[in-house]
Amino acid sequence: MNIRRITKHLLLTHWQVNRAFPRQTLIAIGQAIKASETAHAGEIRFVVEGALHSTPLLKGQSARDRAIEVFSQLRIWDTEHNNGVLIYLLLADRDVEIVADRGIHAKVGSRDWENICRKMETAFKQANYESGVISGIQAVTQHLTKHFPASGAGQNELPNRWCCSSTMLEGKEDDCRAYVPWRHWHGDRFEVPC
Repeated sequence: MNIRRITKHLLLTHWQVNRAFPRQTLIAIGQAIKASETAHAGEIRFVVEGALHSTPLLKGQSARDRAIEVFSQLRIWDTEHNNGVLIYLLLADRDVEIVADRGIHAKVGSRDWENICRKMETAFKQANYESGVISGIQAVTQHLTKHFPASGAGQNELPNRWCCSSTMLEGKEDDCRAYVPWRHWHGDRFEVPC
């Protein structure tokens, strides 16, 4: 059990999430995803989660494991060409994970995804959250454009929205909410529209 990590997660406030990702930043991220998807047949989702709930946190769930869970819950795998990509940020850990469906992952591979994650984390260490995410989206776009170029009027298979943590992970996809688990337990939720 990592006491330092647990403390970071428990002490993270909704204010910190909102400060790193204010409404204007989230809108810019949504616009970057929408613009990206005009260039390729892939799908991109961005999720930032402030902190883990207590049970997974105490069990030592990694950011990677949580990202895979979110990928599944948001059904990012459910695309015609298996080319959905999740860019996931666990803010308390300052950890970025990219989970790519098998269609695009077979063409790109782990090393390239890791490079994108590390570049984003470098930007986040300098508090450049918006530019870090948008540069990550652009890097993912390059891979999707190369391997799954746009072909006519493509169908948008997944929403172009970002999500800040959320109750969507409890089955309410259209109801995204940034939260900090401790505050969530006490019914104090910070609303963020999706």
